Order: sequence, then structure tokens, then C-alpha cells
Amino acid sequence: MKPSVFIDRKVPEEVKAYIAEHCSIDCWEDETTIPRPLLLDKLAKADGLLTSGRRIDSELLERSPNLKAVSTISVGYNHFDLQAMKDRGIIGTHTPYVLDDTVADLALALMLGTARRVAELDRYVKEGRWTSGDGVKLFGRDVHHAALGIIGMGRIGEAVARRARFGFEMDVLYYNRSRKPEAEQKLGVRYAGLKELLAASDFVVMLAPLSAETTRMIGREEFKLMKPASIFINVSRGRTIDEAALIEALREGTIAGAGLDVYEKEPIPADHPFLKMDNVLTLPHIGSATEKTRFDMAMLAAQNLVSALTGGTPSAIVAELR
Repeated sequence: MKPSVFIDRKVPEEVKAYIAEHCSIDCWEDETTIPRPLLLDKLAKADGLLTSGRRIDSELLERSPNLKAVSTISVGYNHFDLQAMKDRGIIGTHTPYVLDDTVADLALALMLGTARRVAELDRYVKEGRWTSGDGVKLFGRDVHHAALGIIGMGRIGEAVARRARFGFEMDVLYYNRSRKPEAEQKLGVRYAGLKELLAASDFVVMLAPLSAETTRMIGREEFKLMKPASIFINVSRGRTIDEAALIEALREGTIAGAGLDVYEKEPIPADHPFLKMDNVLTLPHIGSATEKTRFDMAMLAAQNLVSALTGGTPSAIVAELR
């Protein structure tokens, strides 16, 4: 008998067809999120779950006695209760690698958009405020040849560094849990302690994954170390920084601006201070949001799930579950 899989969101037809070759499937086809009580009912007999960001906790696992594998269409897996999954012998997989270049592109877009005030000046023109002789008040900051500090030198960090070094001739520093001599040689980047990096950089890009160690890693004291003309970019997770401290740093001129794709609470509340700041570029968590990348992520997640349920070895088992 084929293993049974529940897919809790709409996915491309090719992805469903691939899973259906190996498993019996049931899909949630609505654009809205499936209600949790219905999800628990659906999982009562399922062997596998294909999801994205769904909280996999003890309650869900207790209501899913046949569950053997959960595959998430994301790189991050902080929505997995890893200990509860490990205790029950449930395989968890994610989708690294396929989105590295796409997220790196977005990090550069945020740097350029914030430095050159793209969204702000787009509104300025469309609102009819552009007049002859505006001059200095439209000035932005150069990205080329500036100093870039990257916090978290994983695959995405290396992709950002490559674009910055060879595309914009930036001086690139990085901070990571461990040094990356190969990246240093290949990309011409330099390792620095966190304090040194913050003090020396014109742009700081946050790419550290969310963990207990990185939660609110950048706060009031860290922002105070940065240059007054510097710009902070976050494309990791909202909770890696102290948002209140960032708001304070922006209001007081401790730093010049920020480009954000992630927030402590998502979607960001309509009354959030970031939304009233011209020096903050705000995006709706679209790091990997291109048609090709999202398709590739969904297909990799499907392949991981099928492999886990049919006796194979998934390509991307969550490290903590090994």
C-alpha cells in the first residue's frame, strides 16, 4: 500500500503529480490557511505532511499516530519542535540551497533601494512633488566601493559577498560562528569580530539563522556601534534583532536607514512605526519569492518527503534530527 500524504497548501500541479506517483495524496486547495482542527483530522491517518511554516508541535504529533515524515517548503525550520519529533522518530526535512541566489539578489536590492531611496523617491515623483532644482534633498548614498558587513556567512552570505565584491567592488567583512578560510581566499572577504564589523561597515546585512543564540542578537548596544551614516539590512528572521532598539536607532539618527524583509510579527501590524519611516524600506517577507525558486523549493520538499516515506535518504534532513 502506498504511504498517504497530506499537503496543507496549494502547490504546483507538477509537484502534486510527482508525489502522487509514489503516495496517495490529499490536498488543501483553498488559498486560505487550513483551520487547525481540520488539519488535525486530516493528519489522523497520514504518513507524511508537506507544509511551509506550519507549527509542528506535541499536540499535532500526538494527533498524528501514523506520521513518519514532515517536509517543509522553507530553509528555516524553527517551526519544528525538534525534540518532540526526535522523540517520536519523525523525519524532518527542509529546502536549503535552491533559494540562495534569489535571497542574495533581494539583499542587494534592499541595499540599493535603501541607499538610493528608491521607494521614497518613487512616491515623491508620483505625488507630483518633484520640482526643478530639488538637488541635495534627493541625494542618496553610494553602494559601490563601500564597506559591507555580513553577519552569518552561510551559503546565502557567500552569495551576497560574491555580488558585493565582484559586482560593486565593496570591502566585505563577515562574522560567523566559525571562520571560513576557503571563502576568504575565494571571495576576498575578511573575518572580523562582531563589534569590529559593526563599527567598520557602511552596510550591515543580517543573515544569521534564528536560534536561541541569535534571538535579539542585534540590539541597542550593537546599533550604537554602527556609523551614523550606515544602513542595516535584515533578510534572516525578524527576531534576530530587537525591533524596539532599531526603531530607537532610526529615530535618534544612530544609523541612517534600514531595509527589512522580515519582522518580529508577520504580517507587520498596520500601525507599526516602521511603516511611517521614510528611511526604512519594508518588504513582505519575499526573500525567495520568485516563480522559479518557489517551484524548485516545492519540488525539493516533495522529493525529500517521498524519499523519507519510501525508504530512501532525503537530501536535506534537518541536522538536529540526524
